[in-house]
Amino acid sequence: MTPTVQTFFDTTTSTATYLVSDPATRTAAVIDPVLDFEPKGAVLSTASANAILAAVADQGLNLAYVLETHAHADHLSAADYIRRATGAKVVIGAQITQVQKAFIPLFEAQDVSADGAAFDLLLNEGDELSLGETTIGVLHTPGHTPACVTYLIGDAAFVGDTLFMPDYGTARADFPGGDAATLYRSIRKLMALPPETRIFVGHDYLPAGRDNFRWQTTVAEQRAENIHVHDGVEEAAFVQMREARDTTLAPPTLILPALQVNIRAGALPAPSSSGRVFLKLPVTMA
Repeated sequence: MTPTVQTFFDTTTSTATYLVSDPATRTAAVIDPVLDFEPKGAVLSTASANAILAAVADQGLNLAYVLETHAHADHLSAADYIRRATGAKVVIGAQITQVQKAFIPLFEAQDVSADGAAFDLLLNEGDELSLGETTIGVLHTPGHTPACVTYLIGDAAFVGDTLFMPDYGTARADFPGGDAATLYRSIRKLMALPPETRIFVGHDYLPAGRDNFRWQTTVAEQRAENIHVHDGVEEAAFVQMREARDTTLAPPTLILPALQVNIRAGALPAPSSSGRVFLKLPVTMA
């Protein structure tokens, strides 16, 4: 089955959000939605999520799921906003509990537990969900984070941050619980899918020499052309490259606000006694 895939690209965070639907039943899922956040003024808005909800309404879709590929460090998730607007269930890999355990103490987040309960469904490798007349399959693809999953829907694989476009390469593996060797093995699992499988990536950061955003490729293209992990690149060479590259990377701009929201499935922290909501900024002395 070939699902209908619509892409909503957020240029501020270079994030691709996907609205995936079964043409026969018009049942749909949204993958990795963005909650807009302007960090200088700490201003939230829902324009990006509202564009998706408008598309759902205009096309008469029944939104069943919000699928998170992992707890993002580069954008705040609109999963909870969409859940409250539609009743869709928020889904993530079961290993999200490892991510929660890593970051709940950092933010002293007493209103969230490290059991995944902020999400509606926790999925493991091999689990399936019904999407109309097709299914959503799950591959556990850790390495970028321990909780990363790939969703398989018809002929399409939604890989989150595990792979990027072939001319950009692969995701960093230096977040808590990340590991370059584990990432390599996850990528080889993806490369074992049928060569014609469509791959939809979670971000596109324009490499030198390209000025148009792209987010769709294939397994065959990745195996032949990915600059970090094409066929013939052995694990040891990949790990050496990935670990060296990661030492040069600054933290994502929104990592602190994003993670404290995203471990809550996109919900904001509980308001203070005055009714205001605060995001915490843990300070480290150099």
